[in-house]
Amino acid sequence: MSLNPEQLMHMAVDAAESIKANDLVVLDLKGISLVADYFVICHGNSDTQVQSIASEVRKRAHEENVTIRGIEGVNAARWVLIDLGDVVVHIFHRDEREYYNIERLWSDAKVVENV
Repeated sequence: MSLNPEQLMHMAVDAAESIKANDLVVLDLKGISLVADYFVICHGNSDTQVQSIASEVRKRAHEENVTIRGIEGVNAARWVLIDLGDVVVHIFHRDEREYYNIERLWSDAKVVENV
């Protein structure tokens, strides 16, 4: 049984929160983008934390038999992108998050409350 987009988003949020991801935001992109239904955005305060969050998201996806369509940036640990299909997880290093400010780029998207 595969996860629906909302379950997939919650799985990614739970994984990130378990590693104490900072300032976690979920954007609902349904009807705005064909890229994904949700962006999960968070940051870590160090390279190690960024890599740990990414590792936990990958581990949980594997446990749920979710196909990871792509992963970028793990070695540099500045902006890790994990493509889970309907959900794209963006894990920034604290210093990069403000610079890229993808929440502003996707300001038409609704912020999902109470995730």
